[in-house]
Parts: sequence; structure tokens; C-alpha cells
Amino acid sequence: MDDSDLPPYPSGLRLGGRRVVVVGGGNVAQRRVPALLAAGARVEVVSPALTPAIEGMLPELVWHPRGFEAADLDGAWYVIAATDRPEVNEAVSAAAEERRIFCVRSDDGRAATAWTPAVGRHDGVSVAVLGNRQPRRSAALRDEILTGLREGTLSARGAHDRSPGVVLVGGGPGDPELASVAARHALASADVVVADRLAPRELLDGLGPHVELVDVAKLPRGRSARQDQINQLLVDRARAGRRVVRLKGGDGFVFGRGFEELLACRAAGVPVSVVPGLTSALAVPARAGIPVTHRGVAHDFTVVSGHLPPGHPDSLVAWDALARLRGTLVLLMAVENAAAIAAVLVAGGRPPTTPVAVVAEGTMPGERLVESMLADLGADLEREQVRPPAVIVVGDVVDVARVGRDAPADG
Repeated sequence: MDDSDLPPYPSGLRLGGRRVVVVGGGNVAQRRVPALLAAGARVEVVSPALTPAIEGMLPELVWHPRGFEAADLDGAWYVIAATDRPEVNEAVSAAAEERRIFCVRSDDGRAATAWTPAVGRHDGVSVAVLGNRQPRRSAALRDEILTGLREGTLSARGAHDRSPGVVLVGGGPGDPELASVAARHALASADVVVADRLAPRELLDGLGPHVELVDVAKLPRGRSARQDQINQLLVDRARAGRRVVRLKGGDGFVFGRGFEELLACRAAGVPVSVVPGLTSALAVPARAGIPVTHRGVAHDFTVVSGHLPPGHPDSLVAWDALARLRGTLVLLMAVENAAAIAAVLVAGGRPPTTPVAVVAEGTMPGERLVESMLADLGADLEREQVRPPAVIVVGDVVDVARVGRDAPADG
């Protein structure tokens, strides 16, 4: 039997602190080097030239800007022959064979002594698939496995960290497709999920029957769970030996009181970790086609909480200073106080004709866009009956977005 037809023997290489040589500085090397660096390998690249991406990694690796020499492999633990010249790859392979070093070849898997699997990672577990010289099939199968693990359609309870404690998860702006992989991992690990009103609701449908769901919604001018009660709930459930996921909308550290919950857990001696989320301040305008910065238009943007009106004794916002800024203002939780905020901005120097976009229920099926200007903002919100949640964008970027929408399509 031809030994090239024999199946490979899978093994996980621990390359931390060990020398790995990559011969070639092109696109194949560009794909392989980051994973080697992430594994802690001491990577040396031998190549007369590098792609710009590999050049950007020079602080993390050693570059020998020349052709390959057999002595380059002395002391190496692993070798990748990744040039576009078969004769060079063959020389690398022969030198590796002589030194009993496993060698991957980008041009000829049959002549290699090792193959690179299709690799993915899920909650601390590496999934590697080796199809005999069928990289597309390997990648497709890897993707199916990872998708099943992430979405919970593939049962793998042992693949998740289930240790007692609290995980503070930012779920993104509302569309479940915008929740991060890490957020889905955390939910799959949960014994208890403590959810906000603005957390991605559809993700809750995938929770297992054993998971306790606790609703701690804060309704505008309505029922509202007290923060101290939420803090105590997280601590009590974790102390009872359960893994608690605190699911919030957006990012929990952007006007989400997430750090208060982290401090409460630390004070109680409860293990706590954080999964950041896409903040609605950026994701909602982007989804609506509104850039918060644009070359020659806005060089800065400021995210402001509008839950307190200007002049309120508890407000920490210097509205007069914001009025003098030329960049973009992104207002969260500001629907109720929008008219007062607009009046203060105009009084402080912002032109009353400054364009404003209000994106209500951003990224959700009911999303709608209301365009206005500062002078008319309060009246327009009332006429359009805009209710929270909504993100308000103030600045010339709104006109940039409008021009982009109105521009005729090519062809």
C-alpha cells in the first residue's frame, strides 16, 4: 500500500516557546503564521519578501529576508513549506525529513509528513478536522460542528465551562444575529439566565429546559427591578453553585450598570467574567446606514446618556461643552428629554438646522428611521410617536447618509 493513502494520526502540538520555521512569505504563510503565534510558537519566516500583513507581525516573529537554506531547520520543532516554487518546497521537505522534523507542504500533501487540519475553537475546546487531502471538505465539516455547538443543536454539555459564577454578557443591539459567538457560548453554559428587556429575546428560545430564566426588565416609566435586587440575585444564585449568565442588551459597560454588578460579585467573592457586546450607540446607526464619523465631515463622536434632562441636579453632562463640538453626538435613552436637549444644544451654538436621525427599535423587525433637525426634533418625535428604545444621531453625518441613500445605483 502507498503510504500516502494511509490515514493521518491526529495529535495536538504544544508549540509554546518552541521554534517553528515557515518558508515562504506569501498568502499561505499569512494564513498559517497567526495561528502559530497564538499557540505561543517562536516563529521564524524565511523568505525574500513578505505580504504587508506578515510584515505587520514583525514585532512578533523573526524574519530571514533571503532564500531557504537547509540549516534554517536546525533546532526546529515544526516546519511549513509555503512557497510558490515546488523545488523549494521539496528542498524544505527533504531537509526536514533528514532532521526528523514534521513538515507541512502547501503544494503537495502527498509529499508532506504532516497536514494542517481545519481548526476552530469553541469555549476553550479546539475542533480539528482532517480529511485526507480534502481541505474544503474538512473546513465544511468543521464549520458544521462549530455551528452546532454554538447554536446548541449539537449536544456537547462538556464542551462548555460550567463552573459556578457569574458571566456578564452583552447581547448586542437586539438582532440575535449580532450577538457574539462568546455570548452564545455563555448562554449554552448557563444554569440561570437573568435577562434585561433589551436583551436579544430570540436567544432565550434556545435555552434548555433545565435553565432558570429570571426577568429583571426595567420598563420606561413602568415596572423596574431595583439594581440592588439584581446584584443580590446574581450573588445568591452563584453561591448556590449555579452558573449565572446576566444577559443585557448592547454592551453592559455602556450605560448598562454592568460594572456595578461586577463590583457586587467581587465584593461577595463570587467568580465573575465579562463578555462584551456590540453597543447600540455604534451598531444601530451602522445598521441604518449612518456613519458616526466620515472623512472631512466628523473627526470625533461622543456617546451621551440622555436619561436626565439638561439642568437636572444629578446630571453629569456638560451640555454647553457638547454644543461647541463639531463632531457627531449619539444620544441614548434620550427620547423623553430630546426636545430639552435639542434646545440646549442650539442655545450653546449648534445650528438649529443641524440634521438629526432617530433610529427606533434599531436592528429589530420594527426598526424605523425618523429624520429631523435640532429645531424640530421634539415636535417630530411627538408627531411620529417615537418611543424607546431609540438611538438619536446628531450631526452632519446624517446628511452624508441621506446622500448615500439617495445616490443612484450604478448600471
